[in-house]
Amino acid sequence: MQTENKTTSEQLPPPVVGLTGGIGSGKTTVSDTFADLGITVVDTDVIARQVVEPGTQALTRIAGHFGSDNVLQANGALDRRALREIIFTSPEEKQWLEALLHPLIRKETMRQIQQSQSTYTILVSALLLESGQHQWCQRVLLVDTPEQQQVARTVTRDDSTPEQVESIIRTQMSRKDRLSLADDIIVNDNSLDALTQAVKLQHKAYLELFNA
Repeated sequence: MQTENKTTSEQLPPPVVGLTGGIGSGKTTVSDTFADLGITVVDTDVIARQVVEPGTQALTRIAGHFGSDNVLQANGALDRRALREIIFTSPEEKQWLEALLHPLIRKETMRQIQQSQSTYTILVSALLLESGQHQWCQRVLLVDTPEQQQVARTVTRDDSTPEQVESIIRTQMSRKDRLSLADDIIVNDNSLDALTQAVKLQHKAYLELFNA
């Protein structure tokens, strides 16, 4: 009996564009615009929330490790801010949490990429370059924003202090290094309309690149 060779391009998932940027750079706004244009968006931050929803084994293990009173809200959901404060001051606890969650996030990320039906797929990840996830991508798209604007946006969005945001920025890859590793760059230092137009232009370029 002959075995069918399933290696044609029709069985392969669409090309992947990795979308990244520092905290407060505007990644969500950019990815939402791509979604409005009909492109599948796989967001690792959304997936990271899904794998610790109430009822999941991951949340049960987190509560058992850190203590329910310390990391769970009254409704049983994960208190992400409380957990973030714990691991921020303890490299060992951060390592334990990452060892639990990263394989789960990777598995679900790959599943969603494989199921994508659009011309190309946007993979959103704040740690795309640091984590090696860019190796899954045909292109790396950076949303570049001056640090002063990153801080101002994040303070408004998350009710954080400027010092807290600056501390997070220092733990992330530098702006200079991101710029050196990106294939494509959208500068987000102007209006929302300007950002939307920049995304549309980039979308058109990707359609041409990937032979839509």
